[in-house]
Amino acid sequence: MSTSTSKNEFPLEALKVNGPNYLKHALTSCTDPLKAIEEFQVTNGILLPSLRPMLPLLDLHGVRRLDFHMSVVEELREKLITHINDIGKQEGKERDQKLKDLLVKSFPVVKVKAMRPIVMAILKNTPQIDDNYLKVLVRDRELYNDTDTEVKRQIWKDNQSLFGDEVSPLLSQYISEKENILFDHTNLNVLFFGPSPKVRRQGEVVQKLAHMIGNSVKLYDMVLQFLRTLFLRTRNVHYCTLRAELLMALHDLEVQDIISIDPCHKFTWCLDACIREKNVDIKRSRELQGFLDNVKRGQEQVLGDLSMTLCDPYAINFLATSAIRILHHLIYNEQMPRDNTILILLLRMLALGLSAWVMIDSQDFKEPKLESQVITKFLPALMSLMVDDQVRQLSAKLPPDEREAAITVIEHSGPLPDAVEAYIQDNAVASILAMYYTLHVAKSKDRVGLLRILTVLANCKDDRAFEDPFLHSMVALLIHNLDEFQAADFCTALFDEFFFAGLTRDNVIKHLQKLLWYVHTKLPVSRLQTLMKALQPTHQHSEKVHNVYKLLQDKITSQEESVIPIEMDVDVNSPLISVPTPAPYNHTF
Repeated sequence: MSTSTSKNEFPLEALKVNGPNYLKHALTSCTDPLKAIEEFQVTNGILLPSLRPMLPLLDLHGVRRLDFHMSVVEELREKLITHINDIGKQEGKERDQKLKDLLVKSFPVVKVKAMRPIVMAILKNTPQIDDNYLKVLVRDRELYNDTDTEVKRQIWKDNQSLFGDEVSPLLSQYISEKENILFDHTNLNVLFFGPSPKVRRQGEVVQKLAHMIGNSVKLYDMVLQFLRTLFLRTRNVHYCTLRAELLMALHDLEVQDIISIDPCHKFTWCLDACIREKNVDIKRSRELQGFLDNVKRGQEQVLGDLSMTLCDPYAINFLATSAIRILHHLIYNEQMPRDNTILILLLRMLALGLSAWVMIDSQDFKEPKLESQVITKFLPALMSLMVDDQVRQLSAKLPPDEREAAITVIEHSGPLPDAVEAYIQDNAVASILAMYYTLHVAKSKDRVGLLRILTVLANCKDDRAFEDPFLHSMVALLIHNLDEFQAADFCTALFDEFFFAGLTRDNVIKHLQKLLWYVHTKLPVSRLQTLMKALQPTHQHSEKVHNVYKLLQDKITSQEESVIPIEMDVDVNSPLISVPTPAPYNHTF
């Protein structure tokens, strides 16, 4: 858009007001310039006879005519804008005609800054603005920037690139905010999965986008297309989150023009309620299944948007957590997974969500088939791990019996069932369930259970165990179990068998840096040195990785320097070792 404007493009003369052109002509063609100026002041001043005697008094008080007139303009401008807004609240053709007439009369002075707010108020209240006016606003960057969002919507409808320029910084801000939560090494009080759906969609970016869209179906479609394109280009699942949050923000605002025609609305609304309540009951499971089963022929593309909704990390987290909870329930009631309809539905939705990128990229909109052996072989194998965990916990509570305890440990702490490792390598749903089983044993501080699953976790299909939401949650749980980091077998399983398998990825380094930030004091010196050497960034790593590594180095160094070494000739068993060093004596003179 051009930033240059011609001062004569809409002269004041268009409103029959003697402007700068008239004054210039009067001064260059008159015989008495002072008289010409006086006549101009009388003609163009405030035409109130009762006010005119006051002007000399204001002159005596040093009040400039310009200041006086501008104060009057401001007062009248505010009153006029209020009146225009009142007209805008009316309905019918009479309102439209009034606004149209006002716009015709006032638009010529849109480039006069003092008058511009009045013109903008008329435009804001005009439902359908003539293209001629919109073109003027688009061509002038200053005018465009001063235009209200309600007017810009009418510009954006026919200018996708301009709308994209406005939306792009917001999308970047949204991704940055999500990543800041995931990677922030200084604050684990703000957990990624902590906020409720209602709280999340009150965020600045979501609300701004909702305001920019208003009730425009065309702008909403543009945003969805931006999100699909960026998701395809980057594989960043936070765009899927934004797709769901934006729809639900419009739902909260009751924008019927959009939510009534978005085929994903009811499904997303139902899933949102389940995530908010952390539960899927029979009624809601039937509703969700009905949406999936009733995708009409010729509308298969809806599955693409549904898959994006289900690819949202918050949806994945809910589905997987709910599935693990149901598996525990089945164990308690001695039931088989294939007989639980809600579990089957959750796995079906997981499969659809995990296939989102491939489906949209290939444009082959078919629901992926849930492999029957995941249900008949993998889930029973995973449940056997859960049974082992429960047996060990029960054994630990019984009266001590060394022989029985040893037998229990041997029988319920051995190698993983072959089916667990085999299926997590080949199946995305199995991988996710294994990852959330890992979070479960980490949360319950089940040392043996965690060590067993860590031996194979790095083998998850498509490296899913190295995705940010999972690593963020895992690190947040591990730092509450600091003493384990003193044990060699725990460090071997966690670092050598799991983390080191993903160190080629920038994000894995960030999460491991965050873990060391909290646990480095518990690690053996040799292990800490090995980790810091492995984490040392190269020129290929991002600036943030370099910065955090330097901060971590400084933190470790300062920690080591704060430990006062014990002299070799001091008896370490001496009771004086535990006595604090007296403070230095302060002389007061």
